[in-house]
Amino acid sequence: MKKLEKLLVGAALCALAVPAAAQADDQEMQKKIDDLTKKVQKLEEQQKGSDHKKIEDLTRKVDKIEEKSLGKWLTIGGDYRFRVDNLNGRTVGYTDANATFTNAANAMQNGFFADPTPANGQALAGLMAFSNAMSGVRTYAQTGTFFNQYGQLLQNMGPFMQQAYVPAYKPNNDTIYTNRLGINMHAKATKDVTVNVRLLAYKVFGAQDDNAVTNYGGTPFFADRVGTFDGTLGHVPSSSLLNVDRAYATWSNIADQPIWFSVGRRPSTEGAPSNLRLNNERPGNGGTPALLVDYAFDGMTIGWAPDIEGLPGAYAKICYGRGFEGGFETTKNNLRDTDMLGLAIIPVDTDPLRVWLQYNRGFNIFDFPAMKNTAFGNTYPSTDLGAIDWYGAGAMSTLKNIGPGNLNFFADAGLSVTHPNDNVSAQAGFQGLMTGGFFDPEKPSSKTGWAAYAGARYDYTPTKTKVGVEYNHGSKNWITFAPAADDMWTTKLGTRGNVYEGYLIQELNSKPVSSYLSKAFFRVGFQWYDFDYTGSNNWVGAPVKISEVNNRMMMLTPVKYARDIYATFEVKF
Repeated sequence: MKKLEKLLVGAALCALAVPAAAQADDQEMQKKIDDLTKKVQKLEEQQKGSDHKKIEDLTRKVDKIEEKSLGKWLTIGGDYRFRVDNLNGRTVGYTDANATFTNAANAMQNGFFADPTPANGQALAGLMAFSNAMSGVRTYAQTGTFFNQYGQLLQNMGPFMQQAYVPAYKPNNDTIYTNRLGINMHAKATKDVTVNVRLLAYKVFGAQDDNAVTNYGGTPFFADRVGTFDGTLGHVPSSSLLNVDRAYATWSNIADQPIWFSVGRRPSTEGAPSNLRLNNERPGNGGTPALLVDYAFDGMTIGWAPDIEGLPGAYAKICYGRGFEGGFETTKNNLRDTDMLGLAIIPVDTDPLRVWLQYNRGFNIFDFPAMKNTAFGNTYPSTDLGAIDWYGAGAMSTLKNIGPGNLNFFADAGLSVTHPNDNVSAQAGFQGLMTGGFFDPEKPSSKTGWAAYAGARYDYTPTKTKVGVEYNHGSKNWITFAPAADDMWTTKLGTRGNVYEGYLIQELNSKPVSSYLSKAFFRVGFQWYDFDYTGSNNWVGAPVKISEVNNRMMMLTPVKYARDIYATFEVKF
């Protein structure tokens, strides 16, 4: 018996003493533990209790080995996705603001060098003075002074303007291929403290460009796809760099109560109910409703999950996130931080039913995010435009055994209310928070918008086939904070108009190996955008009815409708 005990303990010590590289193979470690466990069970049968204490000691030693095994404290997984999109749309005729002023500057400069008369010199000097004065306009009140001083100059610039009219056309991209790789890690640091990390690389075939989706030589269509920035990193195609999408630590069971605190780069993307269309697992208590927020925030959360018999799975949480860091306040910098504060109440969270209520407030909303090498050059926040309140309520449910499968369905609604300050953005042509057109300043006033989102997915169990349909509508003044959404044209849930989508998911009938959540599947889908107003996913400037654009001056190309046919091959491991 002693020889056998020494043999087992020696085997256990060998398992612990293997090199670090070998420990990474958790399956081999688990196999050794299973072998030891079988030997202990066999000993118990043979000894029939005669050496019960020795066997118990040996069992404890095996348990300690198992507790230290890699799989007990670290889980590594991830996903890979190949996607192809076929994009087609139609614009309406407009005047390109940036191109128009570029034409005016070139015409004046070239005219002066060709004919350096005093008149041309004065015109060129006037344009420079105009540009300098424009960059100094910060408030709505200052726009009146500006136009009083330079209104006549604007008229005199008429011969030089050469307005850049862009007629209606049909933008098209037959095939755009993308690769996306995600690496997930979950580590148990102590009994009640865990760390979650997600790394993402997302790029277009044949490009290493932060603006690969929209960098086609023309004016971009939508504000959320002008380029990548902090809130969209890893969610809008950019480069093959592996970026930190999520990295946060969570402390649970605080004071032996159902309270948790979490801090870091938050899981504030791909929230419910978008998990149905993306074929993801249901988000846990870290997610946010996709209709209101799809933005990679750095922030923190404190939550409480009381055990209430009539409200199974209920919890509430207060969330805080920083969308932009303004830096030091100096004589030359008065930028404020852009922050988000949210309150989520989930009265029911079970497999058959999940209900959510959400309130968010965005403070000091910036005019432009920090982006490099876009169609507008390098952009950076120049001012804050005010605050926005969001309200949301929704539910999703699963009905099991409906025929040979399960039926999932959801409904969600949102409300946005703006609270603009007196600031205007010079780099956006004197536009404020949902106020004014290009060089058409408007007195700031609160605007209310609304949106609705509904859909269903039927899971046909015998063949692992899933078929879904979705519809969403946004009103004239609807604003969401969701630029990181998984849509190629623009975030569909921020559309001022209607979006229709249908999709089919076919999972491969293969046995999972790495974990029970592992799977591989194909997904094909169709999106149709029907825009009623300009400015979808853009809070700068007043919306204009698509049918009334009529060649007016704009920063972005106005789109009447757009279509996306897409297909993916995805592996989750």
